[in-house]
Amino acid sequence: MAQGRRVERVAALIRKETSELLIHGIRDERVHQGMVSITEVEVSGDLQHCRIFVSVFGEQAQKDEVMDGLEAARGFLRGELGRRLQMRRAPEIVFKLDLGIEKGTTVLHLLGELERERDERGDVTEGTELPDNP
Repeated sequence: MAQGRRVERVAALIRKETSELLIHGIRDERVHQGMVSITEVEVSGDLQHCRIFVSVFGEQAQKDEVMDGLEAARGFLRGELGRRLQMRRAPEIVFKLDLGIEKGTTVLHLLGELERERDERGDVTEGTELPDNP
């Protein structure tokens, strides 16, 4: 049980420090092409591997540039994390593009379109009552 809490604490610290390094530490212009945020960090139980999920706001070309920049800065980030977290061995880092926010936006857009279509047709949605006509 204590091992699980330690992994969670390390993941939270990695997220915090990586966010700080994205803002102030990485000088690669590719990383600053779009609005970048870290959505989640997963750390293995032995603290040797780390997956950092990144959300990038922008066009697909910008996302590709940001991911290329992050891959290029991976060694620098690993070294800095090892120093800042005072870990004997910093975990191997793998960056993954998180598309969850985009998928959520797409679903909301589709729901909005569906609602407009229902309004145009005059359909009544479930759970709503028709007004009484005296």
